[in-house]
Amino acid sequence: MQAKGIVTDTYLDPIEIAQHLKNVEYILMATAAPSHFSETPIHFTIFLNTDETFSQDIKDAILNKFLEENSIVKPAEVMSQTMPVGFGKSLQDTPMPMLLVKPEDQRSIPSALMHVIDFLGDSDKFFEAKTEKLTGWTYSYN
Repeated sequence: MQAKGIVTDTYLDPIEIAQHLKNVEYILMATAAPSHFSETPIHFTIFLNTDETFSQDIKDAILNKFLEENSIVKPAEVMSQTMPVGFGKSLQDTPMPMLLVKPEDQRSIPSALMHVIDFLGDSDKFFEAKTEKLTGWTYSYN
């Protein structure tokens, strides 16, 4: 049986986003990296529920904490900055966080500013992303 793609063509509106993020500390997302990144087969995105701008040493400390807690090795292509994030509705239990990079998406999809850490890496704890090429995310609440 082949997994079907996640369909997201409806999104949380600004009021729903604010309500949804009320007790969220962060969201961790993992998906397969493009195949030419064989040393770093997983694309990770950490969505911190803050729009704060951090100094480089704070960014490094946050990334290192996530790497250690999730047994992630070989971080590469690290981007850490405040970005607009939309939330797609789907059949999943929780809305799918979506980093809005394209200007047209930023204009048309409701979003919240979040500090995002986006990078490639490897971890045996994320079998579904690494081997099965599936996308998944988990919410951490405070």
